[in-house]
Amino acid sequence: MTRPVLDYFALALSHGLLALACWRLLWRDDLDQEPGREQREQEAGRDRQPAAGQRPGLRQEPGGDA
Repeated sequence: MTRPVLDYFALALSHGLLALACWRLLWRDDLDQEPGREQREQEAGRDRQPAAGQRPGLRQEPGGDA
């Protein structure tokens, strides 16, 4: 008689935790915001900025100063 109770408890616990995780994910603020085109271009532009001491458009080879 204890086996079905334990099975139901395990199922209820696991499904309850999954439901809680889904609930918290659905109510996040960043899910309601979609970046606009300008914001995506700004973020892409930040990735392309040369590091200090580098000239734009030139690649440095790893392992030495070429």
